[in-house]
Amino acid sequence: MPKTLICDCNQTMPLDARRIGQALGEELTLHSTLCRREAPAFQRALKGDGEAVVVACTQEQRLFGELAEQTEGVTTHELKFVNIRETAGWSRDATQATPKIAALLAAARLSDPEPVPVVNFKSAGRLLIIGPIDAAERAAALLQDVLDVSIFTTGAGRAGGAQARRWPVLGGRLQGLKGWLGAFDVEWSASNPIDLDLCTRCNACVAVCPENAIGLDYQIDLALCQSHRACVAACSAAGAIDFERAAPLQSERFDLILDLRAADATPTFLQHAPPQGYVRWDVRDAATLLKLRDLVGEFEKPKFFQYKAAICAHARNEQVGCSACIDICSAEAISSEKSRQQIKVEPHLCVGCGACTTVCPTGAISYAYPRAGEQGARIKALLSTYAAAGGQGATLMVHSQDKGQALIGELGRAAQLKLMHGVPHQVMPLAVWHTASLGIDVWLSAIAWGAEQVLVLTTDEEAPQYLDGLQAQMDVAQALLNGLGYSGTHFKLLRARSTQDLDHALQNLQQTTQRVPKIAARFAIAPEKRSTLELALDHLIAQSPLKARPELIELPAASPFGAVLVDKDACTLCLSCVNACPAGALLDHHERPELRFIEKNCVQCGLCESTCPEDAITLQPRLSLAAERAQPRVLNSAQPYGCIRCGKPFGTVQAIEAMLGRLAGHAMFQGAALERLKMCSDCRVIDIYSATDEVQIDAVADGRNIQGWRP
Repeated sequence: MPKTLICDCNQTMPLDARRIGQALGEELTLHSTLCRREAPAFQRALKGDGEAVVVACTQEQRLFGELAEQTEGVTTHELKFVNIRETAGWSRDATQATPKIAALLAAARLSDPEPVPVVNFKSAGRLLIIGPIDAAERAAALLQDVLDVSIFTTGAGRAGGAQARRWPVLGGRLQGLKGWLGAFDVEWSASNPIDLDLCTRCNACVAVCPENAIGLDYQIDLALCQSHRACVAACSAAGAIDFERAAPLQSERFDLILDLRAADATPTFLQHAPPQGYVRWDVRDAATLLKLRDLVGEFEKPKFFQYKAAICAHARNEQVGCSACIDICSAEAISSEKSRQQIKVEPHLCVGCGACTTVCPTGAISYAYPRAGEQGARIKALLSTYAAAGGQGATLMVHSQDKGQALIGELGRAAQLKLMHGVPHQVMPLAVWHTASLGIDVWLSAIAWGAEQVLVLTTDEEAPQYLDGLQAQMDVAQALLNGLGYSGTHFKLLRARSTQDLDHALQNLQQTTQRVPKIAARFAIAPEKRSTLELALDHLIAQSPLKARPELIELPAASPFGAVLVDKDACTLCLSCVNACPAGALLDHHERPELRFIEKNCVQCGLCESTCPEDAITLQPRLSLAAERAQPRVLNSAQPYGCIRCGKPFGTVQAIEAMLGRLAGHAMFQGAALERLKMCSDCRVIDIYSATDEVQIDAVADGRNIQGWRP
């Protein structure tokens, strides 16, 4: 059992050790200076029987780590830290925060996520600096002791380059830039008449050019050049200038890229999340250069995603249906492989935001670190412990462990100085790698488990498409709850750029009252997204406060639930939609022409709609509450068309008549040929080979001689 240590930080927090201990099932001792005078208590805990030691302090995490290394006889396997100060104890609501503190400690006691496969990077420190040569040389001087620097000049800048040849300098026109840390491929054409390898930097060409077309980057502005060729004469000894020189495409691989150009320069990485190893520098912030100095060696990161192509709704029969993951990816790590009926994720470019997993309607792409079940266990522990400790109005606030966490810390410190209110007592922060990694399945589960509200705190680190995607999913989730009779606003996107923004938003939470299930659910997050959604919906429907439930709830367009509507007059029952459906929502009948539909399985991917040759299908976002939702129902049926020769049904009357109508005027389908369209495939072959008035072509076995014959 974990050992928990709490400290009121020199009596600045009103901690109730007894109540917190009761909620955790552990007898707690209240400390005031655990990081100083009472440090021996921490060392004794390390020698106890606990599998883990949980310290309710993050400020002195480094100190406690050093003490653990210096302590002999340590038996604990894990050392965990949790912030209860800025998130709870330093707030104007601190006296009411005991249930929240207990919940935060309970979640911290859980085991760390299971390891997942990793993505490897290897960097030898080969750096290419792209930009004006004067700024590039200043950056190179600061990095050359650690990195192997080359420069690609895009102009002289204000001062031009130094005369000393200290680093390799490339020039010309950039044609391509792609890759990631350790594997950036750069392509360029050496289109300038001056060969920088032969150039001696004597400046003779600069001095004689009448148009001032040659800069101190030793490149010629061909738009200004009037072809006097005085520069060629001045450089006759070195022979570095040749206007007739071919400009072949050249390429080279670098480990790192430092880009000093404007943000809209081409080619470049324009996505919100550029690849690791690619850095922009404004020539002012030295911290940027410090990051580059650390990017030498071998690195790894978790493979954040799992992909199941079998249930992917992206494409079928080379028709694209769902592209939600591709559209939302801020790293441009996801692309379409339409010919393979699936998407492709480049793990080296993936930044682990998880936005693709939250917008995926089928769960074909899922978040792997932490896994859905592990994240669900954390949330469930928070909510259940909060309720057990007597907490009311539980609110879950999802935030990033980077800027979001920093903002909450700033708010807590401001509250301790009585400058702001701080985090309210009912709001439990939940740090995640990225706020886009949790979506509608987890949010609805949290409501089913007892949360009144789910907040997602965003800062300027989130890409714009993330905010749009999160809001769209919140609209769907809110429509579901309101349709089931749960009044209020259960989901909010908090967009904060400062502590003032965050403090104001948190203090306005009490403007609405949320209705939630009377009994908290007990289910666990399932590995499959759709299964989790169904578990949450089943509980929310069962606990609905409505006396008379509606038959269906209309939902926004981003809904993963809905129906398929078929225009029976247009539909020929070709059943292309059945073949395209990745979720098993559309079915045929093995005995008769019939299109059936299981609404529970439909993910609203749109593949059936894009595949239908008659444009007979439209989607209707909704949630049916009828018991028949899980049962097949007939969308369209037709009279079978029997073969005119053997009588066997092989199509529908509507489809065959439509085909005959379209081909009746075609020269290839006249007379007997048109009649064969009314036959099944077997009879059609028999009729062809039994005809006496047609010449048939047969290839002999060796495949070389062809002769005509009559049966």
